[in-house]
Amino acid sequence: MKLLTIDDSRTIRRVISDIGTTLGYEVLEAENGRMALDVLTESGQEIGLILLDWNMPGMNGLEVLQTVKGDARWQHIPVMMVTTEGEKEYIVKSIQAGAAHYLTKPFTQEDMAARIMETLGMGGA
Repeated sequence: MKLLTIDDSRTIRRVISDIGTTLGYEVLEAENGRMALDVLTESGQEIGLILLDWNMPGMNGLEVLQTVKGDARWQHIPVMMVTTEGEKEYIVKSIQAGAAHYLTKPFTQEDMAARIMETLGMGGA
């Protein structure tokens, strides 16, 4: 199983990738929503978790989330929002659109690892 991190920040993608690799997962990266949909089209059947930023150029995270959850090929993949947007409104919109978890930046490596494990149904790290 692979993880897909979608964030316009190369630094955040690298941090998440390092954490995922430490947990034993291969991590695919996309710097925006359009690239993410290309990765999903190509490798969606191998992806077990999507880690998704809200604020990105082009398609924002909510639009990506709605697209993923509206497509029968990908709607089973859990999505965890990883974003600076900590206001209740954003969290509610994400959960209503199908997000399984919500983590605000900045985060610790321990928090991220625990949330990945929780989202995948493996309890905390």
